[in-house]
Parts: sequence; C-alpha cells; structure tokens
Amino acid sequence: MLKAGNSPVCEKCVDGLREQPGTLCVCCGEALDLDGLHYRRQLGAEALRCAPCRMTPPMFERAAAWGLYEDRMRELIHLLKYERVRGAAQPLGRLLAKVMEGMAGEGMPREAVMIAVPLFGTKQRQRGYNQSVLLADEALISLRRGGATWRLQPRHDALRRVRDTESQFELTPTGRRRNLKGAFVVVDPAAIAGKEILLIDDIYTTGATARECARVLREAGAARVWVATVARAQREMVVSWDGQATAVAAWNAG
Repeated sequence: MLKAGNSPVCEKCVDGLREQPGTLCVCCGEALDLDGLHYRRQLGAEALRCAPCRMTPPMFERAAAWGLYEDRMRELIHLLKYERVRGAAQPLGRLLAKVMEGMAGEGMPREAVMIAVPLFGTKQRQRGYNQSVLLADEALISLRRGGATWRLQPRHDALRRVRDTESQFELTPTGRRRNLKGAFVVVDPAAIAGKEILLIDDIYTTGATARECARVLREAGAARVWVATVARAQREMVVSWDGQATAVAAWNAG
C-alpha cells in the first residue's frame, strides 16, 4: 500500500507503477484489440483509431496518458484527490511531464496555453485545491528541470465549470456526455483565441470530460486542443507485442 507521511509515497512504489502496454488509439489512447504493427502495414495509421474516434472524432487532436488507472496508480491518485495528500502531486506530476514530452515528440507544440480541467467551485472549496492544477504545476517544474525549451502559459482561470454535475462513476458513456453538456464555459476568450491548448486532467476514463472541454475551447476560438493525463482507464482488451491478450479491468474506475 502507498503511505501518507512526510514523503507521501516511496520511490520504490513510484518505480512500481506500470506504463501502458500494447497498441493504443492514435487519437484518444484507447487500448486496441489488435496487433498494431500488422494493421499499420495493412491499412495505415487510420486503422489505429478506435471505433468511437472513427465514428465521432473528438475536437481534440490527441489525448495521451502515462499509465493504467489501477492498483498503485489508483491508490496514489486517491491520496491526492480524496485524502488531501498534496505531496502526491509531485511524483504524478513527473509522470505527466513524461506524457507531455512524448506528445511533443509526436507533433504537439512546446508553446501552448496550459489549462487544467476545472472543478465546480463548491467541490474545489471542499477539497481545498484542484488536483489537476497541482499536477500541471509539478509537470512544469519537472519540464524546466529537464532542460528542454517549453513555453507553456498556465491559464487555468480561462475555463470555468459553471454547473455542478452528478458523479460520473455509475453513468454510461452516453450518460456522462449528457451530464457534462453545458458544464464548462470559456470566461476569457482572448486568452485562448488562435492558441494551442494543452488540457490537463488526472484521469481519462471515457473521454466525456475531455471531449466537452475541447468542444467548448474550440468553439471559443482555440486553434487546437491536446489532452494530457497521468492515468487512463481502459475497457477493451490490450494485446501485447508478443500476442498475449490481457484484460484491463479499469473501465468503471473514477
């Protein structure tokens, strides 16, 4: 178990976190039940998009996450979100920085406006902070230490959650999208007009939150939206490179 204390999590526990395996959708990061190398050769990159992204393309360019939302990763995120262990943002922020570095290597610009997915005001006051803002701050620190040239401008106040929504946990994917409709507004369009936006969140589950935030940002004038999260809940079968299928049981998480 991960322990809270002066150091919220030991380095051994952080080292034990698992990066996502297998073949992922090039758009949203959904695990695909296929041999990526084979299908890329046969059908091209479009074959590496999941069915939802092919049928209803999201208004973000790409969403990426570092690890699976399970086991120790779940425990560490819960320390941050529900037990008020703010220090847990440090190791998670370092992982988020790795996600951002990977996205930059695949086309995301290093100059962007960084916006954390907002909490409703009442929920943020109860929690005392927005965990996604803490993660964004820690990722920025890690990136600056890394030496690469990044020009990220935090503007977490540009996007606001104006409606308190019911818990997403027990909702279907369709219900989650309906639940979030009209929940976000851009309060400073000038801050995002024509800009590349990097949207930060802790977990990507069904993508309903990322899709709705991206829609609102794009309709307010953002050039493109990219989504970076620490963890990803997966619901499909992940096929590893050696062809052995393993079930990923994180679909109903968070």
